[in-house]
Amino acid sequence: LVRAIEGKSSNYDTDVFKPYLDKLSQLSGRVYGQEERIDIAFRVIADHIRAVAFAIADGQLPASGGAGYVIRRILRRAVRYGYSDLGFREPFMTHLVPVMQEAMGEAFPELHSQGTLVAQVIAEEESAFLRTLESGLKRLDVAMAEAKDGIVSGARAFELYDTFGFPLDLTALICREKGMSVDEAGFHAEMANQKARSRAASAQKVGDWVELAQGQSDRFIGYTVSGATCAVLRHREVETPKGRLVQVVLEGTPFYPEGGGQVGDQGFLSFGEERIAVVNTTKETGVILHHLAAAPSAWTETVLAEIDVQRRRASAENHSATHLMHHALREVLGTHVEQRGSLVHPAGLRFDFSHFQKISPEEWTAIETKVRAMIAEALPLEVHENMSVDAAKAMGAMALFGEKYGDSVRVIQFGPSIELCGGTHVENTQQLGTFILRNESSVAAGVRRVEALAGQAALDYLLAQHQTLAEVTAEAKNSDPTAVIRDLRAEVSELQKKLEELNRAQAGNLKGELIDGAEVIAGYRVMAAQVTLDAASAKDLVFQIKDHHPDAIVLLAMEAEGKAQIHLGAGSEALTHVHAGQWVRELGAFIQGGGGGQPFYASAGGKNPAGIPDLLRAFKEKVAACNA
Repeated sequence: LVRAIEGKSSNYDTDVFKPYLDKLSQLSGRVYGQEERIDIAFRVIADHIRAVAFAIADGQLPASGGAGYVIRRILRRAVRYGYSDLGFREPFMTHLVPVMQEAMGEAFPELHSQGTLVAQVIAEEESAFLRTLESGLKRLDVAMAEAKDGIVSGARAFELYDTFGFPLDLTALICREKGMSVDEAGFHAEMANQKARSRAASAQKVGDWVELAQGQSDRFIGYTVSGATCAVLRHREVETPKGRLVQVVLEGTPFYPEGGGQVGDQGFLSFGEERIAVVNTTKETGVILHHLAAAPSAWTETVLAEIDVQRRRASAENHSATHLMHHALREVLGTHVEQRGSLVHPAGLRFDFSHFQKISPEEWTAIETKVRAMIAEALPLEVHENMSVDAAKAMGAMALFGEKYGDSVRVIQFGPSIELCGGTHVENTQQLGTFILRNESSVAAGVRRVEALAGQAALDYLLAQHQTLAEVTAEAKNSDPTAVIRDLRAEVSELQKKLEELNRAQAGNLKGELIDGAEVIAGYRVMAAQVTLDAASAKDLVFQIKDHHPDAIVLLAMEAEGKAQIHLGAGSEALTHVHAGQWVRELGAFIQGGGGGQPFYASAGGKNPAGIPDLLRAFKEKVAACNA
């Protein structure tokens, strides 16, 4: 409609897109309307920023699967156009968010209310992809050069997806631009093979069930009891990668099966006078399975089932703390925070969630403070049984990512924290005692991980820290430990500087020796030696030599702490015959290891330094075969 009103031949020539094109021109220094290749990049980016920004503002963050992966694919496609055609090497799409707010913020106020989040998420996604984009494009160039009949193999396309983050449609697009195509069937076959390998790693052989009785095999009674006499319904033997187990199904059980992030219960089953350990409890197609370390000498009709009460209590403490922390994360970081995975066990908790940047020290403190405040409030556990999912969500309950819920759900509430949950919990938050954030890290683009402690696990940690502090104070002869550590750090820093100077001097001397002693093999200047440098100095030396001598092929090998490491570099003239990444993967076999890298530089590590001499000989033989 706008195109018709304005009399334009393209939507992109209208006032709707003009602000985006003007901003891109300002950022890139390129002019729209002078070159078709540049114009296409402008149009793709202007279109894609709108789709991505609206999706994020509506709460859909980029992810590695599902709807989130659609957003990531769209964004990465735009980033590639900006990189290849407009010369961007830093995040640029994030700078288009204010343009979008100005143009559409009045009609869509969420662009203003969620503007900071949108800009930060896009910047984080751009940065993550730009870190691998250049390497991936070079790898794709090699793949296209190797392609037969103009078709890039599915294996190469999968490598680009798995290693460099290239969505299949992006690889296919780049190939089409070069008049080539991708073996998409081969790509999907590689994907299926990877999944099959993953399944095989955890595969188990199961025997037939031995049926003893009929009864309800999915009934959990452990919310209120820690032990009960239960009928044995059936049992079977199972071969797993870790050994043989016996699985037992009971009629009602106090053992909590692994689920919702909480580990399964352990404990004992007593077959008459014979007491056998339950090493884990899981659920399979609705059936609760008790994993026994061994079979009883004689099967009985009933067993006394007793859980490890102390272990269950510790898991419950950390599970309740997970709920409080989830609530605090959303209050401190924003409502975009959603659970992406969790692990609750007696020794602590781990929680993965959607967020776009590292938690700041101020945010860290605020999260701990909010959780501890809820603990101090002595909030009672409120359990809402047999609710519909809609009713639960209406009362503000959060459903956990990846969990499947039936028609009837259980809701756990501690004051403002309300979640759908089937796990076990403390009766009152005061039972948690305290809460400690231990660690925070990145799991994937847009996903952060925190590890924390509560209850007895937190108390044990504090006691250990106190003991460590006492030992440090004693070692410091009762001086201020902080001052002593500060002085030691300064001393270590000074020694490190001196060591770096010595390494540089040694590398400088070695550089001359290597160049003077170079062999000419197959027309290349070949340098191969076992040296006593640190990894950083060895890498730097390889780059110095290959960058100043285009015909050089350099291999440096080192032994340190009982392990081997190699660094391989190739000058520009050698790249027609040498792919350093492929070569180190082959040579790594000599040191019982492996590695990889770029065509011009790669490294590998292994556990067998005794293989270094054979590796050096094999390297020279590979060079000699270059012109064969």
